[in-house]
Amino acid sequence: MHESSDTPGGPDGSAKGPLIRGASIAVLVAAVILPLVGCDTGPNSWFGAKADVACPRPQMPAGSQPQFNAQQIEIRTLRRRGFTGDFFAQLELARRYQGERAADKNLEDDVEAAVWYALALANSEGYTPIAANSRRSPQGENKVSRFDDCRAVERRMAYRSLDRVLSRMTSEEQEKVRNRVIYVLSTQGAEGYRTLARMHDGFFGPYGEPTDNRQATEARGRPGKPGAPAALSLFPRNDIDAYLYNYLAVQTGDVGAYVMLKDFERSSAKRAADGAYVEQKARRWTPPYEFYPPEAPESGVPHSDESDQYNDGQQAALQRLRELPFVHIAEALTYLRVTPRPVAREDALYPGDIQSFQAMIGRPQTGVFQPIEKVRAIQYAAVNGSPKAQLVLAVMYSEGVGVPRDYARAFYWYAEADKQGSAEAKYAMSTFFSLGVSGVADQDKAGAVVYQIDAALSGFKPSAGRLQQVLAQVSRPRPTPRDRDYLP
Repeated sequence: MHESSDTPGGPDGSAKGPLIRGASIAVLVAAVILPLVGCDTGPNSWFGAKADVACPRPQMPAGSQPQFNAQQIEIRTLRRRGFTGDFFAQLELARRYQGERAADKNLEDDVEAAVWYALALANSEGYTPIAANSRRSPQGENKVSRFDDCRAVERRMAYRSLDRVLSRMTSEEQEKVRNRVIYVLSTQGAEGYRTLARMHDGFFGPYGEPTDNRQATEARGRPGKPGAPAALSLFPRNDIDAYLYNYLAVQTGDVGAYVMLKDFERSSAKRAADGAYVEQKARRWTPPYEFYPPEAPESGVPHSDESDQYNDGQQAALQRLRELPFVHIAEALTYLRVTPRPVAREDALYPGDIQSFQAMIGRPQTGVFQPIEKVRAIQYAAVNGSPKAQLVLAVMYSEGVGVPRDYARAFYWYAEADKQGSAEAKYAMSTFFSLGVSGVADQDKAGAVVYQIDAALSGFKPSAGRLQQVLAQVSRPRPTPRDRDYLP
């Protein structure tokens, strides 16, 4: 027999007691569920069998009136969140690029779908327990929160979807997926590099999860079950790449990355022995892309690069963009055939030309030139082969104007301009070599002489002082092995 809960009413004989208790329970349930419901609930309902539920999706921005470009606004919002590590935005992007819903057919793009599934699987937000250890059952087993459970379901579905998408790709398309994932994670600083290190480290799961993660274990397959081989082989596991990304994380100045690197080195004698080679490789490492490729499916919604939105170093560099003469930006726009000829001043640009370029790179078509868009003009022209833009971009990286200072990238773009016969680039390359710039090029006096002679024969009479000032600041003694034991 139940006690008071079976009585037909409260102390006065009314039905007030059960009603109050029922209202209290309803309020409690609403407090838990309402923050999650009200979004697009994705492929499965929140309410359902435990093995079939999926987590709610992010709320999309809604205006008072439907907009003709609502889909593009939604994709840009999701990409902005995805670039900064939002697990659910990454999953939603992957689903949309799969084009399984009729409304998303025009977005269908296997490469992009695979990119965002891979990023979601590598995202610790998807597998870090929220409440797994907070309470135990009478039998001593860990209680898993419903939110932990739905994320596990999402990861299981993502592994299966990623495997299906990758299995129908060529090796070249899979290489695109790898490069785009590496690029996005490299824009996230130390945390992104640490994620890349785990993804290449055999001591972790296929996408950097703990080795006992259930979804990672299931993806490997069991006897009689093939698993997901295409998803497992996307990122090859090897100590050199794992070491490289740990090292790059340390170069950002992150203390946690330094501790992880030391743990990595101590994990085996072979890993410690690879240090000198990895350090040399890291000095020359640059991301696979200068910026995210603005390709677009038939929908006409370009793959926008949202990496500039939350990067403090990028914002500081953009403030110095006024130091760059506008003629260089104008020449880049002309090279890209956005304008018929370079203009002398920014206010001489037609708003329509600015909108054309904004559409080209997937930015909002406001007709007002934003600082990051000016940088993209130089970068886009450089990527498409303009030797002038390549040289300008190299100087921008050397000085930290418009882009964060990065001598490895500066050296790369000087080399690209040099390949096209730029006399200025030849002189800059000789300066790199003759100074023995730490972190970029080894000291090579003979190479320097060759470059300087080539530059002279090309008719270039350099103003040596400025370039030497720019590059001399990084010509410093190499640290001793003892010095490397401390944070830079």
